[in-house]
Amino acid sequence: MENSLVRRLIAKPELGPLILLIVEIAVFGSINDDFLSPLNISNTLAFTVELGLIALAMTLLMTSGEFDLSVGSLFGFSPVLMWTLRNSGATSLEVAFVISMLVAAFVGLVNGWFVTRLKIPSFLVTLGMLLVVRGTALFMTDGFPQRTWSAGGSWLAQALAGEFYIGSFRVYMSVFWFVGAALLLGYVLTQTKIGNWIQAAGGNANAARARGVNVDRTKVGLFILCSLMASLAGIISSIRTSAANPNSGTGYELEVIAMVVIGGTALTGGRGTIIGTVLGVLILRVMRNGIVFVGVPGLAYNIFIGAIILGMMALHSGLERRHNAGT
Repeated sequence: MENSLVRRLIAKPELGPLILLIVEIAVFGSINDDFLSPLNISNTLAFTVELGLIALAMTLLMTSGEFDLSVGSLFGFSPVLMWTLRNSGATSLEVAFVISMLVAAFVGLVNGWFVTRLKIPSFLVTLGMLLVVRGTALFMTDGFPQRTWSAGGSWLAQALAGEFYIGSFRVYMSVFWFVGAALLLGYVLTQTKIGNWIQAAGGNANAARARGVNVDRTKVGLFILCSLMASLAGIISSIRTSAANPNSGTGYELEVIAMVVIGGTALTGGRGTIIGTVLGVLILRVMRNGIVFVGVPGLAYNIFIGAIILGMMALHSGLERRHNAGT
């Protein structure tokens, strides 16, 4: 009984990320007391949850066996479109937000259509879309950021990226959006028929079709979800930082995929974990924050991330082999 419980615990893909996160916090906290200060935790969470929103949607997409490399460019493009419409006087901020989200949904629809109907690998489709979207943002702005500080009194800005204090701890509204999305998508993936479809589509698409799963529609929906979450994350970030930069989000697509993979979602599809993704998001953001606190040059960040990815992949592989062997 005890051995069976231990075996099931070891087989959990979230175990490795959880241990790594605890070790990170303990190490950085022991080296620099300011690492665990309310101000630093607040600042770390603010950016963590913005990337985390994309990672949650990417978890479902990767579980279905696909990738989306255009999310980083949408992170930069959507706020540029919204603030261009707002600052030109063409629309109100609220209408500009809706238009930006609709455009993002259309981008996801196009990605899904190319992948499911034309049978082009998602890596190539979304790589092309990355260039199209990023190029559009740069063309619209001539490469210059758009001002956003005129949104100070907007209820929408407050709802998406407002802040309040609990003692000396600053809480951003984006944290609640992230927690809500994690709970909702975690429930969808593990407790609903749609979640079964997503896992079946990534595990064996032909077998899923034979059992009545509409694999193409499921994947298209997930591409749209990814685009919407990337758009929302970019808009929240632009409000928080008072800048809509067309180059924002560069490289985020790979960092998001790393977060999802570190959390235990299978690269080949068929298995995903929202809890693991939340841990993966925290691992990378704590690492980025912690190495600065201990005096490691920020340019060395990628070295640590690459090492973590390789280490976690080796750990996941070893645990999976042990589980399959029944030891």
